[in-house]
Amino acid sequence: MLDKVRELGASAFESSGGLEAWIVDDSGFQKKGAHSVRVARQYCGRLGKTDNCQIAVTLSLANHHVSLPIAYRLYLPEIWADDAGRRAKAHVPENVEFRTKPRIALSQIEAALAAGVAKGVVLADAGYGSDGAFRAGLTRLGLTYAVGVQSTLSVWPPGQQPLPPDVWSGRGRKPSLLRRDADQRSVSAKELAIGLPAEAWRNVEWREGSNQTLSSRFAALRIRPASRDWRCAEPHPLEWLIVEWPESEPAPTKYWLSTLPEDIPLEALVDTVKLRWRTRL
Repeated sequence: MLDKVRELGASAFESSGGLEAWIVDDSGFQKKGAHSVRVARQYCGRLGKTDNCQIAVTLSLANHHVSLPIAYRLYLPEIWADDAGRRAKAHVPENVEFRTKPRIALSQIEAALAAGVAKGVVLADAGYGSDGAFRAGLTRLGLTYAVGVQSTLSVWPPGQQPLPPDVWSGRGRKPSLLRRDADQRSVSAKELAIGLPAEAWRNVEWREGSNQTLSSRFAALRIRPASRDWRCAEPHPLEWLIVEWPESEPAPTKYWLSTLPEDIPLEALVDTVKLRWRTRL
């Protein structure tokens, strides 16, 4: 059915500026009982809290004017996946196994590519963007992304990166993994953002709201993610770290990583990361 929706909706994108983004998101449904398939206590974005609900992973196509869902799959929590009696009572097929939400989203994206859907920049919140395997999967598929991450994300400040492997002594296995030392260390995204000078921050407007133009204060830096790079032979590639810090807040409020081009203006970066809310308008 969603394949047919995508086919019929293609003309709407053609007449409104073309496809710009693929938006990955959760869709939550509050439930009172415990017997509906895949229901559990989990975070529900619609409610803004943890509650008894079902969660679906969705993939939508979007531009600045329209959005269109093209994939939808209920998430199977581990407590369901591991409960044979509960699965049987709710008729959950035997071949349906537990998969994380980022893994479900990646499979939806792979299916969309296989179906020939035009590529767009992938947008997602930190529930997906904080998963390094999800980001790596998008890059492997040839897709750019602008995804939310947590303030605790480990990064290398601009101009820094891990140390190369040790010089081989000529004995034993040749060193191949990156190193760190007391002087060369990564920092959290929050630590990096708070230490930026005042001139690094700019006020940017991105959309007309119902009562006023939406704007906030942003900074964007070229950094290398540091997560688990001690297991790597090469540093992670450079990416954009985008940070939002409203002047009314005591600390930054949102963080994103993006593989958009190095020469993209800050205004375009902000416009792209904020386009994720198109599915909620």
